Amino acid sequence: MKKVSTLLLAFLTLLFISCEGDPGPPGPPGFDGVDGADGLIGSVFEAEVTFNAANEYQTLVTIPTSIEVFDTDVVTAYVLTDVDNGVDIWEPLPRTLFFGSEILLYGYDFTFSDVNFFLDGTVDFAGLDPIYTDGVIFRVAVIPADLASRINTSDINEVMGAMNIKSVERVR
Repeated sequence: MKKVSTLLLAFLTLLFISCEGDPGPPGPPGFDGVDGADGLIGSVFEAEVTFNAANEYQTLVTIPTSIEVFDTDVVTAYVLTDVDNGVDIWEPLPRTLFFGSEILLYGYDFTFSDVNFFLDGTVDFAGLDPIYTDGVIFRVAVIPADLASRINTSDINEVMGAMNIKSVERVR
C-alpha cells in the first residue's frame, strides 16, 4: 500500500508539473522611457547662487520635479571654477580655498527634494571679493548607485558621459 501511495503521489506531482494552461493575451505595452547607460537613468542640473548676509551665506535650491531622487542614488555637486578656451572647469564639492591663514569652504547637503549650498570657514564672508560670492554656478548630478560605483564621480565630464547627458537644465 505504501508503494502504491508513493507511486500515486509521484504520478500526481508529475501531472501537475507538466500541465500548462492557456498563456492568456499579452499585456499592454509599457510607457516609453528615457534610455540610460545600461538601463540606468541619472540627471544633472545647474544652479546659480549668490551668498550674502541676508541668506546667511547659504542657499536652498529645489531639485527640479523632473528629477526623482531615490534613497540609493548618489548626489554629487560641483562648482564652476573657471572657463579655459570655452571649456568649463568644474571642481567637486567640498572645495576649500586658502587666503593666507584664513579658509573658505564651499559645501553642500541635500534631501530628496533640495540641495543646500553654503559657505563655511574662518574667512570674513562679508569681506570676500564678489567673485567668490555672487553668481556662483553649481552643477548637481543625481547618479544611480550602480553607475556611481563604476565611474569617477569627482569628474563631472565622466559622470555626464556615462549617463549620456548632453545638455543641463539651469534652475533658479
